[in-house]
Amino acid sequence: MIEKVSVVTLGCEKNLVDSEIMSGLIHERGFSLVDKPEDATVVIVNTCGFIDAAKEESVNTILNLAELKDTARLKALIVSGCLTQRYKKELMEEMPEIDGIVGTGDFHKINEIIDEALRGRKPVYVGNPVFNYEEKLPRLLTTQRHTAYVKIAEGCDNACTFCSIPIMRGKFRSRSVESIVSEVESLAAQGVREISLIAQDSTNYGTDLYEGFKLPELLNRVSEVPGIEWVRLHYAYPGFFTDELIDAIASNPKVCDYIDMPLQHSEDSILKRMRRPGRQRDVRDLVGKIRARIPDVALRTSMIVGFPGETEEDFEKLCEFVREMKFDRLGVFAYSQEEDTPANRLPDQLPDEVKQYRANTLMEIQRESAKDLGSKFVGRTIDVLVERYDGRSDVFVGRSQYDAPEVDGEVYISNCKAQIGEIAKVRITHAYEYDLSGEGIA
Repeated sequence: MIEKVSVVTLGCEKNLVDSEIMSGLIHERGFSLVDKPEDATVVIVNTCGFIDAAKEESVNTILNLAELKDTARLKALIVSGCLTQRYKKELMEEMPEIDGIVGTGDFHKINEIIDEALRGRKPVYVGNPVFNYEEKLPRLLTTQRHTAYVKIAEGCDNACTFCSIPIMRGKFRSRSVESIVSEVESLAAQGVREISLIAQDSTNYGTDLYEGFKLPELLNRVSEVPGIEWVRLHYAYPGFFTDELIDAIASNPKVCDYIDMPLQHSEDSILKRMRRPGRQRDVRDLVGKIRARIPDVALRTSMIVGFPGETEEDFEKLCEFVREMKFDRLGVFAYSQEEDTPANRLPDQLPDEVKQYRANTLMEIQRESAKDLGSKFVGRTIDVLVERYDGRSDVFVGRSQYDAPEVDGEVYISNCKAQIGEIAKVRITHAYEYDLSGEGIA
């Protein structure tokens, strides 16, 4: 009997890419991939272990899926990803429901693990996370066919005091330019039009393989691939954001005027305790330089509130900073006290209720700021990547270059002549808090 395998992905886009590679390997082996875990004989849960909430979601998902051994056809439950890399011993000792685990550096061995799990051997494949995938590995996209994420590097060397990524993903290691371009060529041949470049620290790309920062060159090389219309940049570390990179984004029409740049805080004392590069003045100078060179740029960032030692005054200044900077998109995280990280040992840890209150407060401030940000597009014609048709409202729905998949706003289009997966010219008529609407121009 051909085994039916379902892959369940939790966490970030980097995990999603790993799941797509595992799916490609599983398909190449001849197993049948199914969407619903209830239909599967083998389920793989690709977990996140970054913060407490993600770990809790991962554990609950594992336990819920384990029930399929009694209620459906499930024979083997395999757990992969960051949680297993960090807690392999605890998972195997405390969760007998698990039939095998694989870490972040060994997922390319997934077929061996499935075979062993089905034989009842409880395999544990968790070594040092040094593996870096190349374009030769098969990959099955789970995103819409016109958009895809591409990992340009793995791991991180920045050693932020709050972050456990180096523990779970290892040291920073870039893929070669040739490997990335080859993968993008393959994706374009499948109909992908938008490429989102991701890494834990994308601006540091190439420093370990080449002499100097190579992200500007990579952006240009990827944009030259026939069929690719948009190239989007995620997780740009502010300490390595060079003038050359700004110029590459500003001058290349295929590189989206969109920058995802996690800043984490505004106050120098907190940034120092976080071991983040630069200080608030440097951030202000960088953002000012980016906005001057790329006037329509959409800036997404993230902030951590409730970091050890963050005073009420620090938080009030952070709120004022966010009001003043008017970021287009903002994610807020309550600090999570992670074991084996330097920040876990810092004094002046704050109560959970204080951290959550500050997170809610900062998000409310961002919501107020976001109400006016879309109005600058009203009356203008912009390019929109058409993604789906909403039959109930009789409109097409898409995204502009200023909106990333899943996390940002959308554009609702009437009178749209373009097909799904194509880029349409749309005249914007209305702006809402996060979304836009307008009419297609034939």
